[in-house]
Amino acid sequence: MRETTQKTDWGAVVGRAVGILVLLAGILLAAGLCAASPSSDNPVPSIFQPHSTPAESIRQHSYFVLAITGLIFLVVVILLAYAVIKFRDKPLTAGREPAQVYGSTQIELAWTIIPVMVVFVLFLATARVIHAIEDAREPATAVEVTAIGHQFWWEFRYPALGIVTANELHVPVSDPAHPTPTFLKLLSADTDHSFWVPQLAGKTDLIPNRVNHTWIDPHQTGVYLGQCAQYCGTQHAKMLLRVSVDSPEAFAAWVREQKRPAEQDEEEIAGRRVFETTACINCHSVGGTAASGRFGPDLTHLMSRTTIASGAAENTTENLRLWVQNPDAIKPGSLMPAMKLSDADLDALIGYLETLR
Repeated sequence: MRETTQKTDWGAVVGRAVGILVLLAGILLAAGLCAASPSSDNPVPSIFQPHSTPAESIRQHSYFVLAITGLIFLVVVILLAYAVIKFRDKPLTAGREPAQVYGSTQIELAWTIIPVMVVFVLFLATARVIHAIEDAREPATAVEVTAIGHQFWWEFRYPALGIVTANELHVPVSDPAHPTPTFLKLLSADTDHSFWVPQLAGKTDLIPNRVNHTWIDPHQTGVYLGQCAQYCGTQHAKMLLRVSVDSPEAFAAWVREQKRPAEQDEEEIAGRRVFETTACINCHSVGGTAASGRFGPDLTHLMSRTTIASGAAENTTENLRLWVQNPDAIKPGSLMPAMKLSDADLDALIGYLETLR
């Protein structure tokens, strides 16, 4: 009888040990997947694949925090496994109360001092990274951008360049030998938003009646995806943004194009008339026309953007037509009203909008 009980106890011990090993394997697998480099066609941005100095600092700090917390977890698991095996219920002591330990000064000091020291070290490391990012000096070669969060789109203004655009931020690549960082002043036009491009910088909130700042210095050209990271209403999840990191030559060419006035195609005069005689001009602006609204994106160079509706749809004729006629079909809860135009007026308006390059 005693041997059977002992076998049953060992079976329970083995089962618990296997469970702990499976848990450890799962955690290691998750950590490996996080640290793995995603494929080039993976549209999901990863904080573990930074392309800017602030993002690199955050990644290094995250590795340090993961190492500390991983060590703590390993120690706890080892102590737990030791306790399970060492103090398991045995046939000779079945039903007896185990020895009790009261008032151990050493144990009390250990589980008080060690956690305090760990938290203090993590606090200092985090404060150092925050200070290095937030208090970085702006060089004379920096590009200045004012980013304004709206429900549910982004407005980007380049004060020194006289450019206004929306949802797609263009910045020059920053060569470490000749750094050209982009410093952003963050404002909100309505409620709380949060600017976050994982591969370029950490999250920074946009708060009404407050000015916040962040900066990026991308080291590689390409398009980096981000979005609002603070719940701001119905279409928070579709308040997307794209950061296009251009070569110096491509950025200069983009600036020249953006400074040009809107195209005046005489063949699309009917569409322009529709635009100027409907509610469009109350919210949108187009350079060189009577439209000077500020509630919606500037449309002067609408067709130079790859997406519409703050990244919710590709900028195609079909999507543009659907967006004007029925915005809720693309972005339910959008603050843009449905224009309810006739087919002839809608065709003319879309034809005009497609000339805004």
